[in-house]
This record gives sequence, C-alpha cells and structure tokens, in this order.
Amino acid sequence: MNKPVPPSILSDLRQDIVQMPNIIKECSGIMIYGRRIRSILFTTDVAIIANHNADAVLAVYPFTPSPAILKSIMLVASVPVLAGVGGGLTTGLRSANMSLFSESEGAYAVVVNGPTNVDTIQEINKVVDIPIIYTVVSEKSNIKARIEAGVDILNVSCGADTARVVAKIRQDFPEFPIIATGGPTEGSIRAVIEAGANAVTYTAPSNGELFKAKMEKYRKHAAD
Repeated sequence: MNKPVPPSILSDLRQDIVQMPNIIKECSGIMIYGRRIRSILFTTDVAIIANHNADAVLAVYPFTPSPAILKSIMLVASVPVLAGVGGGLTTGLRSANMSLFSESEGAYAVVVNGPTNVDTIQEINKVVDIPIIYTVVSEKSNIKARIEAGVDILNVSCGADTARVVAKIRQDFPEFPIIATGGPTEGSIRAVIEAGANAVTYTAPSNGELFKAKMEKYRKHAAD
C-alpha cells in the first residue's frame, strides 16, 4: 500500500519558502517535549526564520550571545529555537545567565560551542530545565566528561569529517541523541544519517542568494 501524500497548502502571498531536503525525513529525529525534530535550519536571518518548513531553528552566531538577538528570533519563529549561549569567549556565569534568559523566552534548548569547558556546562545545568546541546568540533573532544556534566544532545560539526565522527560517537554512545551538520548535498546528508545522526542541520541560503533568484525572475517579466 502506498504511503498517502499529505496535501500542501500555501497562500497567495507566501508561495516561496526555504524547503528542507526531503532526505532528512529518513532520520529518526529527536523527541524534545513530545515534538519530533529531524530537520534543523541553521540561520539567524529573521526573514528566513519566518519562511521555512524546518522542524527547528539553530540560532548560533560568531558573536557574544545577545538577549536582543534572541528576542528578535523568538518573535518571528513558529518552530522551536535552539539558542546559542556561548562557551568560548562567553563562559561561566554569563553563559548560565544567557541560558536562563533563553529558557524564559521559550527556547527549546541551549547550544554551547566547542571550547565550552565542563565547569560552564555544570553552571548552565544548575539553572535551566531545557536540554543542553554541546557542539562537537573535533574527534578529540572529551565527550564523556561533558555528558557527565549535563549535556543532553551532541551537535557534530566537523566539516568533511562529520560523518566519520558521528559514526565513532555512535559506536561509543549507542543511544545518545546526535545532531549533525548535513552539508550541501543529498549525498553528504545521507552519509551523516547512515553514520547514526538522529537529526540534521541544514544551512539556509543567504538572503542575497534568495533575492538573486527572485530578481532574475522579475527581469524575465520586466517587459510584460
């Protein structure tokens, strides 16, 4: 028996959204508060956050975590937000305070980056009741110590080595929840899923890239 195809509804003014690759549906997903999360959109662009079909948004960026940025994202997000709270330059009490603020704003989880030490994770774990996601950037990371400190989910982002590192973690921690960077192609996404990733992050195209395609369409009809 063929699996039924759900009907698709779009409005007159919302015909274009950022679509997640269908292959991501092949992973198991991670259940957070009863909601299954498989596809995670990596962006902080509020226009894109308001127009996509991902299960969640990964809101991390290369600056000190800011309450104003998080509030802006939470205002437009219609899906769970996984909020970056530092862990590199921003550590200790400030990361813990940012985590508590994120929880109070409705974030589904907080995300700490690669350099985050055990002490900072323990500080965060004392003050929040939402999951802590640790970003694995190298196979040399002491994952066991960070899990023991309070990490609930691993987010593997190791560039070209991501699938291999996911496979190694899955061997060492068979049941632990893993998110992984999917990469730019269907093949790279499939590789991390087959390696054991439960959910996949997908980098959104930039606002400029999306506008370029739309402007080309406008130019074709300029003479109409």
